Amino acid sequence: MSTDRNRDDPRVAGRRIDPFASGVSRRRLLKSSGAVGATASIAGCLGDDADVQETIFVFNTGDMTVSLIDPATDELLRSEFIGTTASWPSNQYASINPDVETLWMNVEGGVVGFDAADELAELVEVDTGTNANWQELTPDGSRLVISAREPTHAHFLVDADPGSDSFGDVVGEIDRSDESDPPPAPCDISFGPDGDYSYCADRDADLLTVVRTDPFEIAAQLELEPLGDDNVGPFMDTTSWDGEYVAIENFEDGGTESIIDISEPEEPEEIHRFTIDDGLDPSPMTSEWGPDDELLYVFGENITVIDVPNLEIIDNIDVGGDTRTGTWNPERTKLYVPVTETDEVAVIDHETVAQFDSIEVGASPRGITARSVRPGQNAQARLLAAFASVGITFGADVTPTFCEDECHCGRQCGEEIVLDS
Repeated sequence: MSTDRNRDDPRVAGRRIDPFASGVSRRRLLKSSGAVGATASIAGCLGDDADVQETIFVFNTGDMTVSLIDPATDELLRSEFIGTTASWPSNQYASINPDVETLWMNVEGGVVGFDAADELAELVEVDTGTNANWQELTPDGSRLVISAREPTHAHFLVDADPGSDSFGDVVGEIDRSDESDPPPAPCDISFGPDGDYSYCADRDADLLTVVRTDPFEIAAQLELEPLGDDNVGPFMDTTSWDGEYVAIENFEDGGTESIIDISEPEEPEEIHRFTIDDGLDPSPMTSEWGPDDELLYVFGENITVIDVPNLEIIDNIDVGGDTRTGTWNPERTKLYVPVTETDEVAVIDHETVAQFDSIEVGASPRGITARSVRPGQNAQARLLAAFASVGITFGADVTPTFCEDECHCGRQCGEEIVLDS
């Protein structure tokens, strides 16, 4: 691994909460006519009308609500009870593409797409055979790629165009269960800006796998060499907006951050790996690239800010608790970061690289994404949210979605956590 690449090159120069202790079954909510007004999507729960307005969606795992934030004013609009939640909703290109109105969420047994703009028009559920799913949209929103981990160990390509007759259908599959021993455990996946390639972190194989979209197949793989005796354990990744790099979060040594050159997609090269000794905050979970692709915001115990052209850590932003994920507003001027321990979303201004606001949301916020639509208001869902905020929920027969507790992508997460209802 080379760490001395030419710096003049312009491209380089908390608290444990059981969210489902007495909650509502996701499948019962989606499929029963008696649950939350016979609704079957976030839009169905959230409203009767929809305005085309930018909205930040915050998924609160502590009370199974979603909080809606107006990014123009950074005010909480309301929180709605939806009876399910998502740790890693699709949030990269979908957050800035005004034509994408579907919320794609990792849930029990697969991935579900919800209409975020209007009353229920279509409900899409993709069965992957596992609770461990990571998903991302192509930049144009036409295709969704899913990484399905144990016991499936596969990638699925899904028609994500609501106007298509095959909307929600699996149109491609890559079975990786026999690829290695143990199987590779594909985790997070992220697209380049043209949608031709996606990049997957393989936790148990110490690989970055490059997946070609058409034809849907593995195009290349990069083996990540461990710094010490431990496996690298890559698990989350994010491509830069210009498609020059992918940043990978690794488990080794309390957490490391790899910067991979993908300017030639089928010839990826690791150019640097940041460690805690370099100033990286421990337990990096995932990251977001700044709009100019120069700064990388890495979410861990704090937010580590990396100047990628100079391969230098320039700041560590303390927002009052551990961070796990974040999303940009559609203009990519502000970064919204859930802080689970404080039930808040921190707002980071990219121009000053500093926190300037915090917004109170529901209990234990984890997943977050943005859309250029805003659901209308639903009185019944708001009432249920009020009950949920004080620990009163309705329903039973609950199975949690993956990564709802503190495990995230850890090596012990293969065992499903079943909570008493």
